[in-house]
Amino acid sequence: MTESAPIERPSRDELPWVLEALLLASEEPLGPAALARATGVGERSVRTGLDRLAADYEARGLRLQEEAGRYQLVTAPEYAPFVARLLGDETTVRLSRAALETLTIVAYRQPCTRGEVEAIRGVNSDRIVLSLEQRGLIENVGTARSPGRPRLYRPAPGFYEHFGLLGPSDLPPLPDDDPSETVDI
Repeated sequence: MTESAPIERPSRDELPWVLEALLLASEEPLGPAALARATGVGERSVRTGLDRLAADYEARGLRLQEEAGRYQLVTAPEYAPFVARLLGDETTVRLSRAALETLTIVAYRQPCTRGEVEAIRGVNSDRIVLSLEQRGLIENVGTARSPGRPRLYRPAPGFYEHFGLLGPSDLPPLPDDDPSETVDI
């Protein structure tokens, strides 16, 4: 029986590049715990390495996207026209006003149910929610504890990619609903 040599831990300087390799090799976004297990370092070191990697990407064509505590590498939004040209028009997702309304509600109220979306929009949203889920812009993240156990939705990583955002913290603030600022017509 042959013993395998223990895997070395990456040096502090090497850690961001090891994290980069892991993120490139993974088909799904990875959380700090999974990255820590794979590298043999603590989660705090992983977060420091991810911060360094994200800063390094600011001057390059990639971005480190964080969503729900999981990370993945994506192309920089400013280079989307070039990526679209390479991949063809099938990467372009055209969204109706109703789809944009629904996405906005899901993004700012996440997680939320289809019923909550319909209560805000005032119309049935079955088809729009299904379409957005099929396009990879929203995802089912479980069920609510309310009667009927409706599905809960949040933006999927594809949502953030589509709009050039790195995660929920990049969403622009909602305008204040100050009744004194309304205009009578």
